[in-house]
Amino acid sequence: MKLEEIAKLSGVSRSTVSRVINRDARVSPLTRERVQEIIQRLNYQPNAVARSLAGGRTHVLGLVIPMGVSRLFSDPYFPLLIQGVSSACNAHDHSVMLWVADPDYERRTVRQVLNNKFIDGVVLASSLLDDPLLEALTDADMPFILIGRHPSKLQVSYVDVDNQNSAREIVAHLLRLGYRRIATITGPHNMIAGIDRLEGYRAALRQWGLPADPDLIVEGDFTEDGGYAAMQRLISRQPEAVFAASDAMAVGALRMIRDAGLRVPQDIAAVSFDDMPFAARTEPPLTTIRQPIARAGAVAAETLIDMMEHPDPSPRRVILPTELVIRASCGSANR
Repeated sequence: MKLEEIAKLSGVSRSTVSRVINRDARVSPLTRERVQEIIQRLNYQPNAVARSLAGGRTHVLGLVIPMGVSRLFSDPYFPLLIQGVSSACNAHDHSVMLWVADPDYERRTVRQVLNNKFIDGVVLASSLLDDPLLEALTDADMPFILIGRHPSKLQVSYVDVDNQNSAREIVAHLLRLGYRRIATITGPHNMIAGIDRLEGYRAALRQWGLPADPDLIVEGDFTEDGGYAAMQRLISRQPEAVFAASDAMAVGALRMIRDAGLRVPQDIAAVSFDDMPFAARTEPPLTTIRQPIARAGAVAAETLIDMMEHPDPSPRRVILPTELVIRASCGSANR
């Protein structure tokens, strides 16, 4: 089905049909309705590449997750994030192109992807401190938004939660319960969320006049196996409590504590960050910071679409609320 046939059936010119397809505001509501009726009746699907080459928008957003496929499907964070982005795009008549790539591959292909004209904008999740894609996006003429702030890119738009204050709040909760020798399993030190949650841990200790003992700080990787390995290193240092910077790492830490013949919270209390669906079903249930992961994805997509429809050089900054969810793992009932 060609545009000429739709134009003939609609009683308008081919250029008018093209304007309707590309959402041009210079078409009267009555004409737009008549053309759209013919398009729907004939089930016409415009070619996205042709529209792009013609200067129209493709109504496709790129969702970029800079890590390998195995990590994507093993980390419970990303399915929730993808769900949020997809639902918002569907509600706004957009599609999502998911790009999953290891950083080395990303460096080789980033500019080719950005120049292929298949996407109108990019949602970048889990940005690293020196992410080559972020540098390329900053240089390119393409709207984009981060899920998670960047400490040095002051003109970049993002959606995030207050990782520092949220981490400070949950560590302060442990301190109020009487724990003093509190360890932490951090996120990767090249990921902004990991850095911010570590700073929140340190801030809580400073507020209580306590030093941050380097022996009680072990880097993790936001995975269950990483949490287990980090807890193996911490267990001999006899912490009273541990703050894992993600629920996935907390599950690994709980497993390691049990394997060491110890109990949670009687021997070591545990708290974490995310409130994944499984956090309420661990043994014992996890005290954690609830962050709105799916909502963050949805807001990022909605904000990006609005940025494209209403261009403004000022960066968009959205901070979503978190919530401290108290369960049995912190031992609050026993303190």
